[in-house]
Amino acid sequence: MTAPATCPVCRADAPLPFLTVDGRDYWRCVACEARFLDPRQQPGPDDERAHYLLHENDPDDPGYRRFLARLAQPLLAKLGPNKAGLDYGCGPGPALAAMLSEAGHAMALYDPFFHPDTRPLEATYDFITCTEVAEHFHRPADAFDRLYSLLRPGGWLGVMTCFQTDDDRFATWHYRTDPTHVVFYREVTLRTIAAQHGWSCEIPAKDVALMQKPRR
Repeated sequence: MTAPATCPVCRADAPLPFLTVDGRDYWRCVACEARFLDPRQQPGPDDERAHYLLHENDPDDPGYRRFLARLAQPLLAKLGPNKAGLDYGCGPGPALAAMLSEAGHAMALYDPFFHPDTRPLEATYDFITCTEVAEHFHRPADAFDRLYSLLRPGGWLGVMTCFQTDDDRFATWHYRTDPTHVVFYREVTLRTIAAQHGWSCEIPAKDVALMQKPRR
């Protein structure tokens, strides 16, 4: 198989072969340590949307809210009152946006499938949330560049995605078997992304990263 020219996450040259499983070819980046599906095997938009519709993410479900609180609580601790936020990739049931709105913040929504109005992408925000979304990015480096441009100076980006830690279990890892998950991040991957953009980066909980854009 022919290697991708660059890592789609950090744009480093010469990714290495990682694993082939279930007919899917995965690569690894030496620079940021991301693992990713061969871009030529990424699912099409119709298949993606059909799979997303199988998810049952009820904004009123207490269990789902507890899950999202792993990001919401440390992020809220960073924010002052009455901030403007964007739930980027919010899906059909934007529970996190509801939680943050209930905490007094004005929330905008964007999702390419379920909230495709691009007008929110013409504004800037005090904070952006990206929960269980980054693993779906087909062009992660471009996506993080966009998120950078949407953040105001001093703003926060909150990312939640299941960190990949164990290569030996990758083939049977539940996160890999989701057909719409195409890129897998380690803690060092997110710290590399932050460093490339000049952000600070904190890991306040498992699978959660908070990145702050410089104030200047």
